[in-house]
Amino acid sequence: MTNSTLTEDPVARGAALYDHGATTVFASGFDPRIAYCLYVPEAAQIGPDTRIVAVIHGTDRDFLGYRDAFAPLGRWKNCIIVSPLFPVGLFGDGNRDGYKHLREGDMRYDEALIAIVEEVAARYGIDGSRFGLWGFSGGGQFTNRFLLVHPERLWAASVGAPGSVTRIDDDHDWWPGTRDFAERFGKPLDLVSLQQLPVQMVVGKADLETWEITHQPGSKHWTEGANDAGRTRPERLTSLARSFEAAGMGVRLEIVPNMPHDSARATDRVTSFFAETLDKLRR
Repeated sequence: MTNSTLTEDPVARGAALYDHGATTVFASGFDPRIAYCLYVPEAAQIGPDTRIVAVIHGTDRDFLGYRDAFAPLGRWKNCIIVSPLFPVGLFGDGNRDGYKHLREGDMRYDEALIAIVEEVAARYGIDGSRFGLWGFSGGGQFTNRFLLVHPERLWAASVGAPGSVTRIDDDHDWWPGTRDFAERFGKPLDLVSLQQLPVQMVVGKADLETWEITHQPGSKHWTEGANDAGRTRPERLTSLARSFEAAGMGVRLEIVPNMPHDSARATDRVTSFFAETLDKLRR
C-alpha cells in the first residue's frame, strides 16, 4: 500500500466512487416512494456548462437501462442523466399508468420530476432551472404532457412512441385535448415558451400493434376523444406533431423505417438531437 493511498481523503474517495459515473439508486426527497439513479460526469467536468437530461421509462420501468443508454451523452456532452423510477401501484391498486398522466390521486409526477432535478442540481452545484426531457412509450406520454404543462422548464424535449397523445386541441378536454387546460392546471398554455422549445418526435414505422393502446369505453382512462388521434402509434404521433405545428411550434418528426416498439433503436437519434441542441445552447 502506497503512502498516497494511506493519506487519501476518504470523503473525496467516496465521492469519486459513488457520486460520479453510474450511481446507485436514491430515494427522492420530494417523496421517498419515488426513486432515481444518475449518470454523472467526472468531477473535473462539472461546471457552469453542465446540463441535466431526464429520461423517463416506459411501462416496463427499466430506469437503469435508460440511464445506461444515455450515459455516453452524459460523458461526451457534459450532462447529468437523471432517470427516475415511478413505481407501479403507488396507491395499492396495481395501476401501471398513473405517471403517464402526470397526476394520480394526490401525487403530481410532474412536480416530483422537477423536485428531483432541483435536488440533483443543488447536490452538484449546477443550474437546474431548465433541463432536457426524453421518454419512450409510457415515458413518451409523460413527456408529451409535461412539456405542455411546463415548457419553461425545458431546453429540449423528445417524445418517443407514445400509445396515447395529448394534442393542442380546443375541441376536447384533457387528456386527449387542452380545452380545459387552464381550469385543470391553474394557468393557460404558455404558447410563447412552447414555440421556443425544440421538440423531436420519434416512432418506428413498424410500430403497429394496437392491442395495448386502443381505449375501450369504461376503461380506466377512457374519455371522449381517446382514440381520435389515430389507430397506431405512428398515426397518433403524426397527429400530435400536426397539432403542435398548427400552434406555431417547431417539430422534428422522425418515423423510422423497419423499427418496431424498441427504445434502444431510437437512442442514437435522440442523443444526436440533444447533442445538436446543446451545441446551439452553448454557442
